[in-house]
Amino acid sequence: MSIENRMNELIDLINYHNEKYYNQDEPEISDFEYDNLMKELIKIEEENPELKRIDSPTNRVGGKPLDKFEQIVHKIPMLSLSNAYSGQDLRDFDKRVRDMVNGDVEYVVEFKIDGLSVGLTYNDGVFEKGATRGDGVVGEDISKNLMTVKTIPLKIEEDNEIVVRGEVYICKENFHKINAQQEEAGLQLFANPRNLAAGSLRQLDSKLTAKRPLDIFIFNLEHGENLEFESHSESLEFLKSQGFKVSPNYKVCNKIDEVIDYIEYWTKNRGNLDFEIDGMVIKVNNLKQREVMGYTAKSPRWAIAYKFPAEQKKTKIIDIIVEVGRTGTITPTAVLEPVRLAGTSVSRATLHNEDYIREKDIKINDVVLVQKAGDIIPQVVEVIKEERTGDELAFEMPKKCPVCSEPTVRLEGEVAVKCINMSCPAQIRRGIIHFVSRDAMNIDGLGESIITLLLNEKIIEDVADLYSIKKEDVVNLERMGDKSANNLVKSIKKSKENDLWRLINGLGIKFVGVKGAKILAKNFDSLDSIIKASFEDLINLEEFGEIMAKSVIEFFKEEKNLNVIDKLKNAGVNMNAEDDSNNDIPKIFEGMKIVLTGTLPTLKRNDAKEIIESRGGKATSSVSKSTTFVLAGEEAGSKLTKANELGIKVIDENQFIELAKLETKEDVKNNL
Repeated sequence: MSIENRMNELIDLINYHNEKYYNQDEPEISDFEYDNLMKELIKIEEENPELKRIDSPTNRVGGKPLDKFEQIVHKIPMLSLSNAYSGQDLRDFDKRVRDMVNGDVEYVVEFKIDGLSVGLTYNDGVFEKGATRGDGVVGEDISKNLMTVKTIPLKIEEDNEIVVRGEVYICKENFHKINAQQEEAGLQLFANPRNLAAGSLRQLDSKLTAKRPLDIFIFNLEHGENLEFESHSESLEFLKSQGFKVSPNYKVCNKIDEVIDYIEYWTKNRGNLDFEIDGMVIKVNNLKQREVMGYTAKSPRWAIAYKFPAEQKKTKIIDIIVEVGRTGTITPTAVLEPVRLAGTSVSRATLHNEDYIREKDIKINDVVLVQKAGDIIPQVVEVIKEERTGDELAFEMPKKCPVCSEPTVRLEGEVAVKCINMSCPAQIRRGIIHFVSRDAMNIDGLGESIITLLLNEKIIEDVADLYSIKKEDVVNLERMGDKSANNLVKSIKKSKENDLWRLINGLGIKFVGVKGAKILAKNFDSLDSIIKASFEDLINLEEFGEIMAKSVIEFFKEEKNLNVIDKLKNAGVNMNAEDDSNNDIPKIFEGMKIVLTGTLPTLKRNDAKEIIESRGGKATSSVSKSTTFVLAGEEAGSKLTKANELGIKVIDENQFIELAKLETKEDVKNNL
């Protein structure tokens, strides 16, 4: 057999086994046998690069890292959908549809997958490019990363140009596995599967994307050259025949009542799915009727997204425990009989504070209704008082701190009960967790579990002790190894050079967050100057209120805090503000009010704010007539709507990055 024939045979074999494993969940060979096939193919391709095929499964292992994502203009705009929240909303939608088409209507109901929307383009039967939705008109070219998603076919039978739209996601099981690995490594956990999927697809290095178990459901044929279908459901069957993994369990319905019944079924049963859905999508099936209905500026008139209400379940409060936070706040938490909610088992729910418990009349042994706020945070909705038996026990906030046994207090005008002992071990632990966090000193590798170990082993007693840590102090700790210990020590050392505002925020001064820390660093040349500042000096700072000023004064009166600062200073931690006279970043956004909204493709919100503020602009939270422009990402929501109503300029991330490269304020104005 020739080398080329063997290569083609291997490609067909591996693609066959990928189909059996990923799409049919029926693997026929072991991982070891699969790996050997892949190794043989890689070797042939490396020795004969001229023979390598575009649909080779080796393209899924990732390629050379990119400097940045290029832009792609979508052939068909990737619009968003209007939302429905009730059966009545759906009936209103049905009436609008029937009025427009003047006849009977058939609907297709599909899952609204909670992932990242992408468009895929194929030409001559070969995957050509793929992009994020972006602003709906222009997206990011993430073709290399999408090629690593094993359920995206690299080659199809259809030779004409087709464009499909789908949702990339990570299943629940893999999400929990990855978070378990993150926790074990002392790294930050991912908030939800959607964030993990989106972050994985936006890696500049496709080899990193390839390591993530991404999957996709295709839900629409956006464009098909020389293809003619009468219905959406017919086009989905065509996509299936081409090897695409289409949205599962879609249903064709003749009446809106049938649509509502199907939605009610999945509202109750969505937790049984292995992937997250946050609603159902209802589309007119007949494609000619769609043409008649057309589009608004933002969405098709022939489709609507039904958003699930928060799932609620009954359970019992078997205990109420308390935890001590960084500032000494004692937070009550309900311990619940485990209940499955929005796909996960819930056994705890925050009760916030004493007033919250009194207002809802919550007692131990109460039967309660619980839900996940935003499908993420468990909360007690209400007590089911008709199920009380007389065995319920009233809860009282502790008179002594459960950790250090010092008296607790509730200050006048506050809802929180607090431990005011600054030496309380619980506060020290929480304070260190805050000090190393991303918005403070940003020390990688110092997760909560590692910090707890460092405290338990008496390696540290406060934040300043972090800077005395040597490799030999930590290399033998649980979950630590040679490489992790080296990386941790390097990360701690690197943090010494941080901007002053990060240190101020890390100190945990009450009421002074990132914004307040930046104001202080901008107006004083050093931490020593801030320590010596009077109440009048502070109260006169723009956007620095009386409560914040009092808190700063009180913080620096504490001898314990000053001792920690001295230790940090002796360890070589930067105590000085950046010298603006040496800051060569032009103030091109000076006097401008800029609103951030939605999820940006690559920039984190704080990174975008830093770009704005370092160039003299002000990142504001609400849109008004005085807003200069809005920087909008995916799911921008009401702020984007208001900006359009007011005629405020809206730009995407790529336009923003190009603006930030300009030299003068006039250049910015001319390019808006």
